[in-house]
Amino acid sequence: MSDTVPWRTRLLSTTAPAATIWIRLYVGAVFFFEGIQKFLYPDTLGTGRFDKAGIPAPGFFGPLDGVFEIVCGALILAGLLTRLAAVPMIVNMLGALLITKLPILWGDAPLFSGKSGWWDFIHDSRTDLAQLCGSVFLLIVGAGAWSIDARLARRGARPLAY
Repeated sequence: MSDTVPWRTRLLSTTAPAATIWIRLYVGAVFFFEGIQKFLYPDTLGTGRFDKAGIPAPGFFGPLDGVFEIVCGALILAGLLTRLAAVPMIVNMLGALLITKLPILWGDAPLFSGKSGWWDFIHDSRTDLAQLCGSVFLLIVGAGAWSIDARLARRGARPLAY
């Protein structure tokens, strides 16, 4: 006799309105298509970019990041395991901001030579910040009413036995 909510229910449940689909579509699509581009343009957006940013083992982490963005982006688009998919994307965006954008503030950004200061940082990190905020939003509220998560949660909803 436990009054705790099962982990599956917590993972899939959402009280967010159907309009949440707009956040899911934006966040999921950006991650999905950016992940694909890491393979289409490895020199500028994948391995080469990771190497220029000083990330160790760029031949490993560039494609790995691309795979995570494709898989998590697709899950977010579908509204399937949305909260779970948002977690690695939050880590991804924090890493992108810390490694590639934060150095702009002190003028030591290998990917953005010639740029420094607050305004350049805000301008060049706008998509990363939007993706971070969108991912945190989805982690908090879930996928919304129009999602596979919501459908699975409704199907699995059973009264708790006391």
